[in-house]
Amino acid sequence: MKRIFLPLIALALMTISFTSCREENQTKAEELIEEMEADGAEIEKKVDGDETKIKMESEEKEVKIKSEDGETKIKVDDK
Repeated sequence: MKRIFLPLIALALMTISFTSCREENQTKAEELIEEMEADGAEIEKKVDGDETKIKMESEEKEVKIKSEDGETKIKVDDK
């Protein structure tokens, strides 16, 4: 009985820890993109080599995200 019970407990704990960490790995840029999509914002994405620019605009907010060489810059303007 102990042989079955202990691996099941270990498996359950590992499953819980991996699924709870999945939600926390979201970056601020990803959170802003999801928030702006939910608000129905217009989204423009431009990719030039290793540089990515994302511009999102809704009635209430304008967000610009620039990613280059692993660095991300975020600019938020509330209207």
